[in-house]
Amino acid sequence: MTDQTRTGTYGSSYDNTVNNNNNSTTRQTIKFLTAATIGVSLMLLSGLILTGTVIGLAIATPLLVLFSPILVPAAFVLFLAASGFLFSGGCGVAAVAALSWIYNYVAGKHPVGADKLDYAKGMIADKARDVKNTAKDYATYATQGTTQGSTY
Repeated sequence: MTDQTRTGTYGSSYDNTVNNNNNSTTRQTIKFLTAATIGVSLMLLSGLILTGTVIGLAIATPLLVLFSPILVPAAFVLFLAASGFLFSGGCGVAAVAALSWIYNYVAGKHPVGADKLDYAKGMIADKARDVKNTAKDYATYATQGTTQGSTY
């Protein structure tokens, strides 16, 4: 018997299966070792960072307590200043957006929401017309009522 008849032709499914299992086990081992190495190094790094943070906080706490009458108002002023700048910037952006929308609406470019504005404008005009007609009716009724009711 030759090797070809015993194991099949070169590159048969049997050969691929044996090679794939061997590669798969080696690949899984390498993946595990890589993940374990990275995990352990990250755990050590996080422990060092935690230790450094605790030591820094222990050193800085007396300074923070000593300078808190200055730091707290300074932080408050900085917060107010930053929030004021952010608010004014936001209002500026809103104003530019509103002016851009109005320009597009007047120019007839039909910006987003223009159909709702037109619908609301029509509804307000209808209600104003209804109020005007109702006021005329009441005025007519009041003038007719005073001319008929003056015969006491």
